[in-house]
Amino acid sequence: METTTIIYSQALMLLAGAVVAAPLFKRLGLGTILGYLAAGILIGPVAQQITEGEEILHVSELGVVFLLFIIGLELKPSRLWQMRRDIFGLGTAQVVITGAVLSFLIAFSGLLEGAGSIVAGFGLALSSTAFAMQILEENNDTNTRYGQRAFSILLLQDLAIVPLLAIIPLMAAQAPEDTTTPLEDFAIAIAAVAALFAAGRYLLNPLFQVIARTGARDVMIAAALLVVMGAATMMQLAGLSMAMGAFLAGVLLAESSYRHELEADIEPFRGILQALFFMAVGLSLELQVVAENLLSIIIAVPVLMLVKSLVLYGLCRATGSRHNDAVRIGLLLPQGGEFGFVLFTAAAAAGVFSQATSSLLVAIVTLSMALTPVAAMLSRRLMHKQDELAEEIEEDFEGAGAGADVLMIGFSRFAQIASQILLAGGRDVTIIDHSAARVRQAATFGFRIYFGDGTRLDVLRAAGIEKAKIVAVCTQKKEVTDKIIDLVHAEYPNARIFARSYDRLHTLELRARGVDYELRETFESGLLFGRKTLEALGVNGDEAIGIMDDIRRRDEARLVLQEAEGITAGRDMLHSRPVRPEPLVKPKREVTQPDDALADLADETLEKAE
Repeated sequence: METTTIIYSQALMLLAGAVVAAPLFKRLGLGTILGYLAAGILIGPVAQQITEGEEILHVSELGVVFLLFIIGLELKPSRLWQMRRDIFGLGTAQVVITGAVLSFLIAFSGLLEGAGSIVAGFGLALSSTAFAMQILEENNDTNTRYGQRAFSILLLQDLAIVPLLAIIPLMAAQAPEDTTTPLEDFAIAIAAVAALFAAGRYLLNPLFQVIARTGARDVMIAAALLVVMGAATMMQLAGLSMAMGAFLAGVLLAESSYRHELEADIEPFRGILQALFFMAVGLSLELQVVAENLLSIIIAVPVLMLVKSLVLYGLCRATGSRHNDAVRIGLLLPQGGEFGFVLFTAAAAAGVFSQATSSLLVAIVTLSMALTPVAAMLSRRLMHKQDELAEEIEEDFEGAGAGADVLMIGFSRFAQIASQILLAGGRDVTIIDHSAARVRQAATFGFRIYFGDGTRLDVLRAAGIEKAKIVAVCTQKKEVTDKIIDLVHAEYPNARIFARSYDRLHTLELRARGVDYELRETFESGLLFGRKTLEALGVNGDEAIGIMDDIRRRDEARLVLQEAEGITAGRDMLHSRPVRPEPLVKPKREVTQPDDALADLADETLEKAE
C-alpha cells in the first residue's frame, strides 16, 4: 500500500510539473521540451522528490517507440524507397564521419583511450529522435525538405545502434559469454523482420476489419497498442531496437484503410510518454557528476554540438541542400541522443570504461539535449533572408493520404457521386467513413478511403483537416452532420464547410450554423427527374430546363425568406394546384372547402413531408 501511495504521489508531481512548466516555457518562446526538462530537474536532482529517474526513463522510452510508429504510418514503402539515398547515403556518412572525428578528439584529449574513445565517439554521434521530431512537429516542419532529410539521418542513426551494441562485447575487457555466432544473430534478425512483414501483409488488415465491424472503439485502441508493442518486442528479442520494430509496423500499415484511426488512437499515449521521457531525462541528471566535472562538461558540450553541426552542414551542402536547410539540420541535430544512454550503460557494464565515465557522458548528452531548442532558435539568425521561404515537399495523396484538397467525411451514395466530380477534376480527396464494410467495398473499386470516426477531433487531424481547402460533410444522419460541423467550427473557425443536408429544415439550420454551402440530398435529383418527366410528356427540352431553373430560383428565394421570417414564409412562390376530393360514395350533405384553405393545407403538408 505504501508503494502504491508513493507511485501516486510521484505521478501527481510529474503531471503537475508538466502542466505548469510546459505552457510557461511555451509562452516564453523556449518550447515545451525545455519546460519538461526543467520540471524534471527541479523535481529530481534539485528537490530530491523522485530519485528513480533511470527507471522512469526506461518506461518513458515507449514514447519514442510510439513516435516511430506514427512516423512509419506517414511513409508508404514507395516513399521510403525514394528516401533511400538520404537514409543510407547522408545518414551513414553522418554517423561514420562524426563518430570518427569525435573518437579522435576524445582520444587526443586523453579522456579515454582505444575502444573506450570509439564507443564514446560513435555514441555521441547519435542524435535524439524524440527531441528533433518534437521540434519539427511544433514548427510544422515535418514535411519540409529539411525536415525529411533530418528524419532520414535520424532513421539511419536508429539503425546504427544495432551494430554499435554488437561490437561492445568485442571491445570489452572481459567479453561476456555468447552462445550464438554473429551469423546466427543476423539470421534471427532477418527472420524477425520477415515475420513482421508477413504479419503486416496478411494478418493486420483482416484483424482491424473484424474489430471495426464490432464498433468497439476501446478494442480498436487495445489492438493498436498490441500491434505497436508486439512489433517492438519482436524486434527487441531479435537483437534490434524497439523503435525500429514500431517503425516497420507503421510502414506496413501506411497503406491500410485504418491508418488515420490508428494514428488518432496512438497519439495521446505518444504525447504523454514523450513528455514523460523529457522529464525523465531531467530526473536522471546527476548534479554531483556535473559539479565534479564542471570544467570538462563546459568544454565538451559546446565542442560536441559544434562538431556535429559543422559535419552536418558540410554533408548537407555537399549533397545538394541549400544554405538555409543545411543550417537548420545542423542546428536541429547537434545533441546526443537517447540511444547514447543505452550504449554507454552497456559499455560500462561490459568494462569498456568505468561507471563514472558513463555518468559523465550521460550528463554531456543530457545538457546537449537541453540546449537543442536554443540551437534550433539560433538557426533563424544564420539563415539567408532571401531563402527564408523554403519550398515544402508536397504531401500528395499517394504519398501520405492526408492534406488533400478536400477532406470528405462519409462515403454513402451522395458522397460517391460527388467524389467522382472532384477526382475527374484532378483534385485530391481524402475520404473517411466509419463503416468498415463500406471502406472495404469502396477500396475494391480503387477509392483511397480510410476508416475513421468523423466526430473525433483526433481522427480529423490525422486525416489532414488542417491542410484541407474544403471539408465536405456528407454523412447520412442529421445529428452526426451537425456534430461534425460544430466540432470543425469550434476547432477550425476558418475552415470552409460544404455539407449534405437532410431536408429543408436541416438546410435552414445549416445556414444558421454558417456553413459555406449546403445541398439537400434529394433536391437536384428531384428537379432532374421532374424535367425528364416533362420532356417525356412532350414538353420542349429548352422549356423544361427553363421550368426547372425557375423552380430552383423560387426555392432559393423561399429559403432566404424562411431564414428571416420562419418556415411558413414564401408559400405563395409554390406551384400548387389544390384538388377537391371526389369520394366514391356520394356524401349525405355537401361540404365546401375554400380553395385558399386547401392551398394552405397542401403547403403545410409539403413542408412536413420534406
